[in-house]
Amino acid sequence: MKTILFLLEKEFKQIFRNKALLPMLFGMPLIQLIVLPLAADYEIKNINIAVVDHDRSAFSSRLTHKIDATGYFRLTGFMDSYREGDRMIALDEADLVLEIPAKFENTLQREGVERLFLAVNAINGTKANVGASYLSRIIGDFSEELNQEKRNKGASAPSSQIIVTSSNWFNPHMNYKFFMVPGILAFLVTMIGGYMSALNIVKEKEIGTIEQINVSPIRKHHFIIGKLVPFWVIGMVVFSIGQLVVSRYIYHIIPVGSLLLLYAYLALYLVAILGFGLLVSTYTDTQQQAMSVAFFFVMIFLLMSGLFTSIDSMPEWAKVIAYLNPVTYFIEVMRGVVLKGSNWVDLQNHFLIMALFAVFFNSWALFNYRKSS
Repeated sequence: MKTILFLLEKEFKQIFRNKALLPMLFGMPLIQLIVLPLAADYEIKNINIAVVDHDRSAFSSRLTHKIDATGYFRLTGFMDSYREGDRMIALDEADLVLEIPAKFENTLQREGVERLFLAVNAINGTKANVGASYLSRIIGDFSEELNQEKRNKGASAPSSQIIVTSSNWFNPHMNYKFFMVPGILAFLVTMIGGYMSALNIVKEKEIGTIEQINVSPIRKHHFIIGKLVPFWVIGMVVFSIGQLVVSRYIYHIIPVGSLLLLYAYLALYLVAILGFGLLVSTYTDTQQQAMSVAFFFVMIFLLMSGLFTSIDSMPEWAKVIAYLNPVTYFIEVMRGVVLKGSNWVDLQNHFLIMALFAVFFNSWALFNYRKSS
């Protein structure tokens, strides 16, 4: 026990004396947690739209103002000729061109039906699809407003319509940051546990102190515990700052579920991911090698974890990789506890799977670690 405490004291002193390492451990993750959700936003906003108004009536003006007031569209052109709108699409100055025909208001009042033409720049398929969908809904709302005005004036009631009512569970306002922040925080903890721990252990090889430790009476598991426990503690601290300070006070995300359950899973997850870092260190001799190997796997962890894209949308072979990825389960637990209020019954399989990951990575790393007698 004294040996382990001595090693822990030595490791903490070594970490806090490293002026280059401390900003990487504390500063970079917090800056990333603050900045990334602001940038990694899959909500489609600021869609450039040009309006070709052949009518110049009160109705066409109201529709244009309604589109502009939503906040999703940015009016970049208002002209009389469709050719000008077409040119704006060709120059990437407009994503959509809405053409309002002549006698738009008169036709609506007389016949109750009118057609609008919409041209969509479909190079960015997602933006085009979502932009056209937004605009269609706005036009539908505008049409309903006109019908309501007719009813208020005592005009004959319009044809029956089907009204769709939506109810958004777990994220009622569809705030994309609520979806992203828990996932990004999970990934930042992964970077500290897997990436930094691997570099720290390999550094002992580079400076030659690993040889001195190998010929000392210190046992293998004592050395490994002494190396990994500090990063386990740092991971818990960084997570706490990210969850209790950044998420709560900057993004106003308050967990619906139990923080105790979340920390219990974090503790187990860090054991697993530290085992991964230890495993990388056993196959590399320099920090450059460790960085390359760890970066390769960390990028796979990131892209195949469901952080940015839904796993359900992946092909079957990709789903297999995703569910062999420990980050996938931690992100699911983060989003489940924080947004849905998941409890132990909901997450017990996740605990079991992460325990298997912890045993697998650490057993492989211990087996592969060679300490000369």
